[in-house]
Amino acid sequence: MKVSVIGSGIVAVLVGFGSSVAIVIAGAQAVGADAGQVASWVSGLCIAMGVSSAYLSYRHKMPMITAWSTPGAALIGATAVGGVPTIGIEAAVGSFLFAAVLILLSAAVKPLNDAISKIPTAIAAAMLGGVLIGFSVAVFDAARADPILVLPLVGLYLVMRLMSATWAVIVVLAAAVAWSFILGRVGELPDGLALSHFELIVPSFDPAALIGLGLPLFLVSMASQNLPGFAVMKAAGYQPPTRSALGVTGLVSLLTAPFGSHTTTMAAITASLCAGPDTHPDPAKRWPSGVISGAIWLVFAAIGVSIVSGFAALPPAVLVTVAGLALLGPLMASLSTALAPTETRFAAILTVAVTASSLSLFGIGAAFWGLVAGLATLGLETLARRLRKPA
Repeated sequence: MKVSVIGSGIVAVLVGFGSSVAIVIAGAQAVGADAGQVASWVSGLCIAMGVSSAYLSYRHKMPMITAWSTPGAALIGATAVGGVPTIGIEAAVGSFLFAAVLILLSAAVKPLNDAISKIPTAIAAAMLGGVLIGFSVAVFDAARADPILVLPLVGLYLVMRLMSATWAVIVVLAAAVAWSFILGRVGELPDGLALSHFELIVPSFDPAALIGLGLPLFLVSMASQNLPGFAVMKAAGYQPPTRSALGVTGLVSLLTAPFGSHTTTMAAITASLCAGPDTHPDPAKRWPSGVISGAIWLVFAAIGVSIVSGFAALPPAVLVTVAGLALLGPLMASLSTALAPTETRFAAILTVAVTASSLSLFGIGAAFWGLVAGLATLGLETLARRLRKPA
């Protein structure tokens, strides 16, 4: 086994974890999870990714890297209004179970998979953009409240992304920890590493939460991570077994949801780190990087409680800043995709506006209504064009 195969597996985990763990923690806090539940949430995700990456890579002999749904975590975080949870942890877990069942159904029922694929890409991207924009705006709200802490981190990010957009967030995260220590803003740290424990959360199946969170969580996970993840593998010369991948990720999502963990999906960015020729010149010999990645995730699962405790000791503005900066790239990509086609541009921008708002009708949140508004507008515009067309 080449050293590059081992290195790719390790780097994929470091990039995946360091660039988005702040988003996951922010999402957990947005539904009222306490410190123990947040630790259980993160550890459950690490187990899900460890098992699914290792199994899929070994089973299909290709580097099939999985990831937690970062857009999904952002969606969960966006359910809080003014920092106050509108969906409790029990209802959130019910929504996670619902999303996992939908993923399993999409693997088993081809018509459902086909129906999801028919949602216009621009509208799906617009819904994601509306979810993400609040996180990036929050960075500058935090800068107004704490400029000494936040603005140097923003400046560092702007410089680092010129060299590597992938590593910029990890550098900023490390710098944020160091800067917090320098400013004397770090609270009580845990005494050494502690083994993780899991907290079983009894779900509640609130129809409003299922529609307002569970359904959008399924849609953004499919459109923003599973489909790009498969595309990355195809670009690297592989033919990914999509139904097997959806079945495995849906199953691990279903099993870890009762411990607070949201959706596990196929990876896109970190998959590219393991699927390319830098890992191994021979595509048939790159799959061990997925197994190594899975093993590292299982190590992270064992110390999840210490990771969460470490983040809890940092100033709240650090979490806001790192999460918001990490989502600037996905925000740019989603808005570019949403606004590129002229024929769907108005419907897309309406989707962004509704999703980014605090609209809540019948207890159902803005992400669902943004999707409804975009699809309805697109339907009306299509009908109008047909009526104007001469017979």
